[in-house]
Amino acid sequence: MLILVTNDDGVYSPGLRALADAMATLGDAVIVAPDRNRSAVGHALTLEQPLRAEEIEPGIFAVDGTPTDCVNLGIHGLMMQRPDLVVSGINSGSNMGDDITYSGTVSAALEASLMGIPAIAVSLNAKIFSEADLLTTTRFIIVLAQQVVKKGLPADTFLNVNVPSGPCHGVKVTRQGKRRYGQAVIVNEDPRGRKYYWIGGSSVGFEDIPGTDCCAVSRGFISVTPLHTNLTSDSFCETLKNWPVLCDGGVL
Repeated sequence: MLILVTNDDGVYSPGLRALADAMATLGDAVIVAPDRNRSAVGHALTLEQPLRAEEIEPGIFAVDGTPTDCVNLGIHGLMMQRPDLVVSGINSGSNMGDDITYSGTVSAALEASLMGIPAIAVSLNAKIFSEADLLTTTRFIIVLAQQVVKKGLPADTFLNVNVPSGPCHGVKVTRQGKRRYGQAVIVNEDPRGRKYYWIGGSSVGFEDIPGTDCCAVSRGFISVTPLHTNLTSDSFCETLKNWPVLCDGGVL
């Protein structure tokens, strides 16, 4: 088995190396990851400048681009053959609820899924990893990766995994939850009296909705959420067709 391993925390992240070591127990693991931290870049793709990749160690490539760039470059430019699986992580901090729309970790798995390759995004709900947390995460991902390769995933579907820090009580299949955010933009002044802005206020929690990723992780369970690349709201399509401006072919 050939496995592409990537992340958004950068090629020197301990979570990435732990994940690659775990995947190496299943086959050949090749790392193609950003050369620095590229958290919260979402599904960005570099189109206006060339990309460079440096093989810093055998089978480990540092790319001056986004996680999505890394998946594209790995599959189409750096790997000798198409990988059987793409695994992204282990991210420092969870990627649950609304966070997944920003996450480079999740977007790397999304990109692989768009290319028809089974993919898993992996996040650990801790900023500093303990050995116990990493062991829990890697043990689970090894088993899950084996199941994904054996059973496959539906078209345009990938898995988003979030692991709690500390004692783990089991695994739950979940839906995407809902975050609650605090102050989104912090305004301050520099020593010369000029205003500056810092985007990304602290999270103040989540909606405690049963069956969601946020709810499961908060209770000490590993959350596995199947995500779909198709963003269409099928449930709203029929209602939308009945809007006056859209019914009977629409009015221009």
